[in-house]
Amino acid sequence: MNISIFGLGYVGCVSLGCLANNGHHVIGVDVSQNKVDLINKGKPTIIEKDIDTIIAEQHKLGSISATTDAMDAVIKTEISIIAVGTPSSPQGHLNLKYIFKVAENIGKAIQNKDEFHIAAIRSTVLPGTCDKVAEIIEKASGKKRNVGFAIVDNPEFLREGSAVQDYYNPPLTLIGSDNIDAANKVADLYRKLPGEIVITDLRVAEIMKYVNNTYHALKISFANEVGNVCSELGIDSHKVMEIFCKDKQLNISNYYFKPGFAYGGSCLPKDLGGFKTLAHDLYVKTPVIDGIGITNENQIERATDLILKYPNKKLGFLGLSFKAGTDDLRNSPAVRVIELLLGKGADIKIYDKNINTTMLTGTNKDYIDARIPHLSNLLVKDVDHLIETCDVLIVNTNEDEFKSKLVLIEDKIIIDFVRLDDRLLDYENYVGINWSTKKNNNDTYFSSEDTVL
Repeated sequence: MNISIFGLGYVGCVSLGCLANNGHHVIGVDVSQNKVDLINKGKPTIIEKDIDTIIAEQHKLGSISATTDAMDAVIKTEISIIAVGTPSSPQGHLNLKYIFKVAENIGKAIQNKDEFHIAAIRSTVLPGTCDKVAEIIEKASGKKRNVGFAIVDNPEFLREGSAVQDYYNPPLTLIGSDNIDAANKVADLYRKLPGEIVITDLRVAEIMKYVNNTYHALKISFANEVGNVCSELGIDSHKVMEIFCKDKQLNISNYYFKPGFAYGGSCLPKDLGGFKTLAHDLYVKTPVIDGIGITNENQIERATDLILKYPNKKLGFLGLSFKAGTDDLRNSPAVRVIELLLGKGADIKIYDKNINTTMLTGTNKDYIDARIPHLSNLLVKDVDHLIETCDVLIVNTNEDEFKSKLVLIEDKIIIDFVRLDDRLLDYENYVGINWSTKKNNNDTYFSSEDTVL
């Protein structure tokens, strides 16, 4: 395939060499004559293990070249990969002027080009950037998106120092697009590589690099805070984390990685509180660990605020315990939400097949008596009665009986804390606590002057 790459910095140089090494003909484009000259001499523009050998070999084979002439590069190629920098402004916004300038150049170049062209953004960009790039190309070219050209997001996950190895051994290849033919053509660039090729929508692809790197930073910070506490206790933190990583069922797994409601129960709040107190008593600062409880409280507030958007409605809670299949009400976030709503005069009914107030004992009984002392007056034994008589149904636990009934109902407001069933997502009156299939067009994070040409 004939490919042009805009930006011959870190990502662009590695992509240029590796794509050529996989049998493609690649033209690098950059405003820097110095970088262009280096590539045309068979030399890389960066210091990175193995890239110098690859660039030299591919230059010798005639598979790579470089130019400052954007129009010529686009006309000669089928796909243009955008790999220019996206620096942060002093205010923290992304400066997208380089990407937007490349988009304008691509638009001008394809103005008189008969062949369909694909623009693939490799740079790290915020959700909505691809749509704005498409608008710029449309304006500059006079062509319509998905008629004369298509936009694809293809984020890179390369680490400095091992970029070539990472390129050839990706955990996955991610491609986002609203044009499946364009997505598949970009996917063809990576067919020889191991790892799954994941094709998704644009905004999911655009946000993934931010999610990944934020989590990587979180892992480092969490490990350091654990290490700091262990160090004060004379415990080898490396042994602790080595054992921690052996648990592939919970610790290193996809478990607990589904966005949803707050955590509760008797274990997590108690043990988190114990660790925080230990750190405090040792005079060790643990802001990441301290923030966990704050985030959990925010989720309870978020849930309450969602429900309060429907005032003067009869509320029906499907599930009360902190998770399905138990009658444990201790620290159940749903109990907290109901307590807040009752304080505001809400009309509430609750159905939970696992809860029998006469069977509650010990701390479980003490907890609910202190927060919802008249729980028995709110509980109903018939889920159909609750569904029929309530205006707003709040799904708190993932029970099969809820799933089979709610997918048949479209005239009720459903607020879902657990992602009960994806068939509900398209319902007009369905609201997920922190997922949405409805695009928010108010991209306020593009309002900075730093993001415009």
